[in-house]
Amino acid sequence: MVAGIANLKLNLSAFSSSMSSFTASSSSSSFPSLLPMRTPSSSKPRFFRIYALTSNDIKVGTNLEVDGAPWRVIEFLHVKPGKGAAFVRTKLKNYITGNTVEKTFRAGSSIDQADVYKETKQFTYKDGAQFVFMDLSTYEEFRLGEKEIGDRTKWLKEGMDCNLLLWNGKVIDVDLPITVKLTVVDVDPGLKGDTAQGGTKPATLDTGAVVNVPLFVNVGDEILVDSRTGQYMSRA
Repeated sequence: MVAGIANLKLNLSAFSSSMSSFTASSSSSSFPSLLPMRTPSSSKPRFFRIYALTSNDIKVGTNLEVDGAPWRVIEFLHVKPGKGAAFVRTKLKNYITGNTVEKTFRAGSSIDQADVYKETKQFTYKDGAQFVFMDLSTYEEFRLGEKEIGDRTKWLKEGMDCNLLLWNGKVIDVDLPITVKLTVVDVDPGLKGDTAQGGTKPATLDTGAVVNVPLFVNVGDEILVDSRTGQYMSRA
């Protein structure tokens, strides 16, 4: 009886020792993991938006992907003829080339929506013929050529925050602020008694743009200009 109890204690002791050894080995780095480890990422991945659209959802401003290119709807008309199937007549503008086309969609037909999105970046400097925009949180640079910027270059000023339009991770366009603050660098001197209703004169701004300003505006004045029309708004 005593011998049996002694053997039981020895077996329990050996089992406890074995379990301790297993626990220690499983906690070591050499023990193979049954599940893959996920390394935390410092930057959040962007998930593409996927929307199911039909031609009935089309409206001005809708972004469509047609023939592998991003287009923006600038005009549309739902047509219900007396005979035949209904359809949607649209006018589309290509984000990349700037071309416009007319395209007709059958009513209720499925269409692909282009994943065009905006991100705010700061215009930092010009490198040759390229305009460099920077993400101030990641310091990632985005470049656009003079062709993509077009005549909007005359409103771009270093340090200006702009909205870049991206599609499939590629910059395809840029939206400038509607109101931009610029400095007058050359203008005929104002005369005493000049008022805003007394006429206008051309003024050259620090970006090279020329706008008509009231007669009382002088060199060194900061003014607000509408970047869409190029018209003087007011003093800053």
